[in-house]
Amino acid sequence: MRSMRDGNRHLLKELRLSNHLREVDRDILGVESRIRAAIATGDTSHLQGIDAKINAVKVFLDSLKSNDRDAAAQKRFNRLNTLAQEKIKIKDRLLSRYFKTGNMQDTSFIANPRARRISDEITTIVGKVYDDRQTLMVNLSNKIASESRKARIYGNLLMAFMLISGGLLTWFIIAQFRLQARLIFKLDKSEKTALEALQIKENFLANMSHEIRTPLNSILGFTNLLKRRNLDADSGEFVGSIQSAGENLLTIINDILDLSKIEAGMMRIVNAPFSVSGLLQSLETLFQEKIKQKGLVFNSEIDSKVPDTLVGDATRLTQILVNLIGNALKFSDKGKIKVYVYCKEVDGKNLKLGFQVSDNGIGIDKEKLVTIFERFNQAEDSITRNYGGTGLGLSIVKTLVLLQHGNISVSSIPGNGTTFDFYIPYTIADEQLTEINHHADNLIAKTNQPLKILVVDDNAMNQSLMKHLLTEWKTSFDIVGNGIEAINRLKVDTYDLVLMDIQMPQMDGYTATRHIRSDLKLTVPIIAMTAHAMAGEREKCISNGMNEYIPKPIHEEDLFKLIAKLLPSKISNEDHSTQTGPAEYKFIDLTYMRSISKGNLAYEKIVTSQFIETIPGDLSGLKDALNQLDYSRISHIAHNMKTSVAIMGLLPRLESTLDSLEAASAETPYIVSLINELTEVCKPALSEAADHLLSVS
Repeated sequence: MRSMRDGNRHLLKELRLSNHLREVDRDILGVESRIRAAIATGDTSHLQGIDAKINAVKVFLDSLKSNDRDAAAQKRFNRLNTLAQEKIKIKDRLLSRYFKTGNMQDTSFIANPRARRISDEITTIVGKVYDDRQTLMVNLSNKIASESRKARIYGNLLMAFMLISGGLLTWFIIAQFRLQARLIFKLDKSEKTALEALQIKENFLANMSHEIRTPLNSILGFTNLLKRRNLDADSGEFVGSIQSAGENLLTIINDILDLSKIEAGMMRIVNAPFSVSGLLQSLETLFQEKIKQKGLVFNSEIDSKVPDTLVGDATRLTQILVNLIGNALKFSDKGKIKVYVYCKEVDGKNLKLGFQVSDNGIGIDKEKLVTIFERFNQAEDSITRNYGGTGLGLSIVKTLVLLQHGNISVSSIPGNGTTFDFYIPYTIADEQLTEINHHADNLIAKTNQPLKILVVDDNAMNQSLMKHLLTEWKTSFDIVGNGIEAINRLKVDTYDLVLMDIQMPQMDGYTATRHIRSDLKLTVPIIAMTAHAMAGEREKCISNGMNEYIPKPIHEEDLFKLIAKLLPSKISNEDHSTQTGPAEYKFIDLTYMRSISKGNLAYEKIVTSQFIETIPGDLSGLKDALNQLDYSRISHIAHNMKTSVAIMGLLPRLESTLDSLEAASAETPYIVSLINELTEVCKPALSEAADHLLSVS
């Protein structure tokens, strides 16, 4: 294309040169004519401008000469310059004659053959130059035509290339779109497969949970009923072992189900007012028996700056503390377990509540601390063999703390114990919480009018368990085996509450509930009972029209709390348990004893008598052991006294003294002062305990 453009420019230039050559020929001939006219007429005006014309011709010829390197052309241009110079000389001679003679009538010039030859030669040379230029123009035209053909070929090739490239690009784009569509399809299919696999896994866990929890519900339920019977020592031991094994199995199942909820993102944080002291008191009651069996001491302390009533998820906090205290109990064979509650940070109505759970157990190696919160991870491989567990508890604890925007850390010294420190933000409640004493044993004492309950469950063992439980509660009830029977019974009878199993033959609990709500138009409260303790199960139950959800195995306290929540008009807030009026004592504090006895005066009488009987002997034993320098005996007596003084509310006052005596050795100073300090508190406490014993006798 560039060659063709250059050729066209060159051709245009040659056309201009050809035209100019004609003008040169015409100008030279014009000079000849003017000279002849001047001679013929004797008028010198005809000679004016001849020099300019000749110089213009010479300039043009010089330009041609510089642009044309051909030798023959150079020779012609030189000749033309010479002939042009001859014309000037002729003009000069004529003027010279004119100036000498006064006339220009030189007929010799007109008849001079040489002048004629010069003119003819000029014409001939110009013609040859013109012919050369014409030949050059023809060659240029041919070259341009050739370049044009090549350009057309190249253009066609370029067009073909562009078409092919465009086709290939179009094919590539379409192929990419198709590939993207296939990838999207595969991803969609993979996602569906993953969801189906997750659903299969969840259904499998749910079914396994149901299959395990159903017999486990019966085992634990009947075990609780058996424990209320008068059993001999061996039978009582066997029943206790059954219950312990069942509770351990339930703990493992709960860990797995909590993990499922966390993975599915269905772990809900429900905020409600709760009492910090009440929560710790319930934990003390929960672990009291196991701590006593291992010979440990449990101590809880709440900093005076901590408000008692906060707003948060008490259930998740309890779950965290149960895990941490349970671990401390599992890995401790001596010493004490302590829970300390403190204010980490306060900002108006918001505060970060801190908890420290410490023990004197086996401890954790430093290199294991960084992985202690990972799943299926324990401090040592031998721990699973020696202590059991799944290695999920601490992972769940950390997840629950983080879900509530808190944090947790751990410090430990192998052989000396471990301390877990965590905090969770809460809101300070505007009003103090007044908690109803939801004790299942007092159900009938708290009902304002009779209750009638419909139990819907197909499992014979569960039916038998609910029958015994509700019979002990002295509550009116009916039991049916599936959803169809429940609907038929509700058509002809009225109930205050329905306890609905989920997985049943003929009609499951979900379908039955939808019929009750849509067809029968009944608003009777329905509590779902199911071993499907999976992620989202509670939400699924409520979305199908049920009011609440309780997982199997069913605990009496939990069931009673739900009944009190759903039927507040039938459950009074008054505590009808028999208690004596609170006596004011300077040393002993009966709050803890009464929280355990729940009005059982016989129990209070027994433990008060034991306190009065054992403390004097313990004080005497300490003095005898000191006289004999038997520091091991001093430590043993001080350790045992902690349990005795705790039941009478003396531990906060004496804990430091007893700790010092328990750690006593030959190097311990002031042991006598410590024993005297202990005696100064215990003697008046014994007197007050005797007064209390008289009041309950």
